[in-house]
Amino acid sequence: MKYKEFEGRMDELVCRKIKEIEQQEHVKVLYAVESGSRAWGFASPDSDYDVRFVYVRPMEEYLRLERKKDFINWELDEVLDINGWDLSKALQHLHKSNATLFEWMGSPIVYYEAMGWERVRQAAKAYFSCKAAMCHYYGTAKKNYLEYVTGDLVSYKKYLYVLRPILACKWIEKRKCPPPVLFRELAEEVLEEPMRPVVEELLRAKAQMAESEKGKRIEGLDTYIAGHLEYFKEISDSLPDDRKGDWGELDQVFLSVVTGAGE
Repeated sequence: MKYKEFEGRMDELVCRKIKEIEQQEHVKVLYAVESGSRAWGFASPDSDYDVRFVYVRPMEEYLRLERKKDFINWELDEVLDINGWDLSKALQHLHKSNATLFEWMGSPIVYYEAMGWERVRQAAKAYFSCKAAMCHYYGTAKKNYLEYVTGDLVSYKKYLYVLRPILACKWIEKRKCPPPVLFRELAEEVLEEPMRPVVEELLRAKAQMAESEKGKRIEGLDTYIAGHLEYFKEISDSLPDDRKGDWGELDQVFLSVVTGAGE
């Protein structure tokens, strides 16, 4: 399989896969999006397609004592990585203000959206937690930094995997709402002016590199990352727990979508 075979018709391919999932798993897909580097706007020439979806089963399946699994791992090869969550799992993670789920909802590449998904999107607004999101992005930035950006040669993609969550923390600190998924939108709003030429050059170099390629360390970027990791560790620790404890609204959304899934 070659990546170029699917350029320009990925929507068609993913929609076909969604139909296969629905027919073989006996579910209804509510929402399917691109996740990861393509949604963030800095895919490598050989990046795969990370398709994520949320689905709902027939109502009677949720009334059984023996529950089915709450996720589907559908496909994983050199081009496609497709997996999804049951609606019940998605709403439980929404109650925790799961940052990954908020990113799915904000993805700029939407392959499919059923009518019932809008109810989930509206309910999500009340469950965003600044502390939970900042802790997630700080942890992601630090983990990627320690694992991938400490050698003499580093993956420029991993540099972006550190920088993007740092900018997401800056967005949350400033705006108190979910950060945009596209890296450029984040950078335009919160990246300091002196760092913009450095990041633009990083993006240009990254766009021409394969996934496994590495380049020399960028001293100015290293200093920027180190300082912001220290800063956001203190900020994330000091924020009060602002997660919404009530389940009522999510229960109503779940019942509404499940009972209407056959419509």
